[in-house]
Amino acid sequence: MQTLRTTSLWVRDNQLWILDQQALPQQQNWLPAHDVAQLVSHIHALRVRGAPLIGLSASLLLALLAGQGLSRQQLAESLEVLRASRPTAVNLMNNLDRMKLALAQSDFVAAMTQEAWRLVEEDKQLCEAIATAGSTLVKPGSKLLTHCNTGGLATAGVGTALGVIARAHQQGNVVNVWVDETRPLLQGGRLTAWELGELQVPYQLITDSMAASLMAAGEVDAVWVGADRIAANGDAANKIGTYSLAVLAHYHQIPFYVAAPQTTLDRHCPEGAAIPIEQRAASEVTGVSGSFGSVQWAPQNARVFNPAFDVTPAALISGWVLDSGVVTPEQVKAGIFQP
Repeated sequence: MQTLRTTSLWVRDNQLWILDQQALPQQQNWLPAHDVAQLVSHIHALRVRGAPLIGLSASLLLALLAGQGLSRQQLAESLEVLRASRPTAVNLMNNLDRMKLALAQSDFVAAMTQEAWRLVEEDKQLCEAIATAGSTLVKPGSKLLTHCNTGGLATAGVGTALGVIARAHQQGNVVNVWVDETRPLLQGGRLTAWELGELQVPYQLITDSMAASLMAAGEVDAVWVGADRIAANGDAANKIGTYSLAVLAHYHQIPFYVAAPQTTLDRHCPEGAAIPIEQRAASEVTGVSGSFGSVQWAPQNARVFNPAFDVTPAALISGWVLDSGVVTPEQVKAGIFQP
């Protein structure tokens, strides 16, 4: 396979490497993802994350393993292990379905390599289309709020919601971005803040609980988020805390936009209640750990509920910005998301 380099993925010498998103922004470490066990570990630990990027990393690894001589049966087993690594993100399932079709071809090595590369190029194009469509909705002088991380770290291209924000800033329409810290692992505070700084987009970091007061003060003109899965009725699963923002935006009459590629749309999922929600480790809530060590602030026996995602009902969404264009609530009510 030819050499590939995106913000978070690197293919060189027929090996896959990932940028460790746990170490950002203090360190930029490239870690090996040379086999399925390594990549699954990275996915579980959120060293590689973002619905599009997870799907692309899995596809690239399968193609590389095929080129290294794994049998059709071994690849099929590896594919299913990767499929189970992140239940909420439908991009992973969609990408692996396409890789499975490639695996069924007579020359599956060439087919899987071509398909993996095609998926990467498609993602870059999807991101560009989303940024172009979404930026038309950003008014001059906008103060925007975003949740989690939806930029180049989460995709092969410019990103989804963050790609829209970056494009609108390039057009001179963004004066400030409020960045939620975002659980789990403060991905907004660590990753989105870092990306916006690299892009020289003005931002201010806030805790998730500060959004309501900013909206009440008129300091938020629109909310932009991504999605890990969009159900057929328009309900959208995204990082925990997104639903709260949608409720607040609705109350304060602020537009709330979901930006995602069509690969995030799950036409087989009728509504948000059918989306599986990943539960994460209690240690992410009871304390914190890092290069500095570990700190436990909750009682040792504290019971913890720690879902990684929540679901925002379609009724609270002002528009879905896909690579095919902007979908309105009226279109969704008319069944635009129906198979």
